[in-house]
Amino acid sequence: MTNPIHFRQGQKTDQSVIVEFQTRMALETEGLRLDPPTVSLGVQAVLEDAHKGVYWIAESPSEPRQVIAVLLTIPEWSDWRNGTVVWIHSLYVLPNFRKSGVFRQMYDQLKAKVQADPGLKGIRLYVDRGNHAAQKVYESLEMNSDHYHLYEWLK
Repeated sequence: MTNPIHFRQGQKTDQSVIVEFQTRMALETEGLRLDPPTVSLGVQAVLEDAHKGVYWIAESPSEPRQVIAVLLTIPEWSDWRNGTVVWIHSLYVLPNFRKSGVFRQMYDQLKAKVQADPGLKGIRLYVDRGNHAAQKVYESLEMNSDHYHLYEWLK
């Protein structure tokens, strides 16, 4: 993508498109069919309480603007760093905008926000072990997987 995206914080008016993107992502990445009313309530909870997270929206550079990607950032307090590490979560880019630099632009703008805020100490994300294409993208952004493996228990 040669023109810069329009990058902004999500708003309540974005709820329906965020829900759509979240349900599409779950189906594409994990074969999971999410319950849209439940996802809608979850998205609404984040939009109403920034302590839960912040949605970031990428819009096409040309008018009329079209939402082309969404990601959720979630704060994690780090006592080791005496600050917050921002987790990138729930990233979805529309298929026809993938491999065009949309995520790179989103990441660069998010990284600039983290660098400018002394209370923010870094960015983390997790990726499915089989998603080699995404891993290459993250590595090209100078992220690494040297330190941790993610383990989880989910109800």
